[in-house]
Amino acid sequence: MASVSLKRKVLILNQSYEPLSVVTAQKAIVLVYLGKAEIIEKYPALVIRSIMLSYPYPSIIRLCNYVCIPRKRVILSRKNVLRRDGFRCQYCGGKSHPLTVDHVIPKKMSGPDSWENLVCACFKCNNKKGDRTPEMANMHLLSKPKKPNYLFFIQQEIKFTDDNWKPYLFMS
Repeated sequence: MASVSLKRKVLILNQSYEPLSVVTAQKAIVLVYLGKAEIIEKYPALVIRSIMLSYPYPSIIRLCNYVCIPRKRVILSRKNVLRRDGFRCQYCGGKSHPLTVDHVIPKKMSGPDSWENLVCACFKCNNKKGDRTPEMANMHLLSKPKKPNYLFFIQQEIKFTDDNWKPYLFMS
């Protein structure tokens, strides 16, 4: 049997099955070994062996004790606005670069710097809209901007997801 890397990602859930983060398999195995977590889902064909023990290779683990974590704030930044909008202009739907962040209600009309007022826009659409509202410029938003949940960013960070993770990340 080939050696198994302990760098593979494992989803870690709170005791309440709420997703907390993604850790390496090595960290997950340590938590299971110490009795701080249990394996919820595993990779059926993979096993981690030591001299005395063997463990199933975890895909999802759950903490045995509830960890009270303050609600994760999603920081309002240019990068996060672009990520929320999928690096797609919210006026034309294009992905041409350079992309900018546009105030739906312009700052000169007292438009705030908020999740609900900032959208991703291509350079062409941003110039066309100028210092006007989308209605004044006869432009329409593809989707209404809103503050994303922290789970959205966990989903974005994960390059590889096991199909078993989807129900826990609300990706079904």
